[in-house]
Amino acid sequence: MLKTYKLYVGGKFPRSESGRVYEVTDAKKNWLANAPLSSRKDARDAVVAARKAFGGWAGATAYNRGQILYRVAEMLEGRRDQYVREVAEAEGLSKSKAGDQVDAAIDRWVWYAGWTDKIAQVVGGGNPVAGPFFNLSSPEPTGVVAVLAPQESSFLGLVSVVAPVIATGNTAVVVASEKSPLPALSLGEVLATSDLPGGVVNILSGRTAEIAAPLAAHQDVNAIDLAGADEALAKELEIAAADNLKRVLRPQPVDNWSATPGTDRMTAFLETKTVWHPTGSLGASGSAY
Repeated sequence: MLKTYKLYVGGKFPRSESGRVYEVTDAKKNWLANAPLSSRKDARDAVVAARKAFGGWAGATAYNRGQILYRVAEMLEGRRDQYVREVAEAEGLSKSKAGDQVDAAIDRWVWYAGWTDKIAQVVGGGNPVAGPFFNLSSPEPTGVVAVLAPQESSFLGLVSVVAPVIATGNTAVVVASEKSPLPALSLGEVLATSDLPGGVVNILSGRTAEIAAPLAAHQDVNAIDLAGADEALAKELEIAAADNLKRVLRPQPVDNWSATPGTDRMTAFLETKTVWHPTGSLGASGSAY
């Protein structure tokens, strides 16, 4: 039977407010399923859910976030055969090559899970100052991040842009690949049965330009990743995002999503908090700690 997917918003699976769906086809134009055609209202609802979840997720310990993400990776591995089939159909790959993509995506999720309690040591630290003060810089999440998933890499590319956003304590509103949304919508099914709090990741499908425009202009979205936008759309969204000084990660050509990603996508959506504190003195000698 052909399946009609639903959105994943706030830990639940609502139908699109518009009531619309569109046909998703494989590389040979065979009909695979119906996917929701999200509206502006769906985008606004997803932002509300992401904002509601942000305080608890950002306030969780880095260790706890890491354990939750490790569990998600285990669940992805348990549904490997499903993802291999979806990626093969979406990208016109053989089962073997699709399996390589899925394995790389699961490894990528584990890789980012391991960074949750380490990124602070890499980008934060103590700063030397001329005076009796501690001066400490530490990274903090930016807030709600809109993520436009890559159009061509339906699963590995998706994981590569979503995992670093939530690993660092942000919450995400994800716009799935317009052409190949099924791996993203299936990811929602995994997240719903994991320990990830509802609203940390919200997944919308439909016309990328139609959904991205209200997200770029939304006053409660703090940052946007334009990975899935073409040059013309990216320029429009960047102009809209400037209205409330959103952080913008411009689209960058990626020849191979399997290559080691580095920390750039994590640091792109981190703010740095610097704290000054007097050291005080110990004893008559005036030594300080």
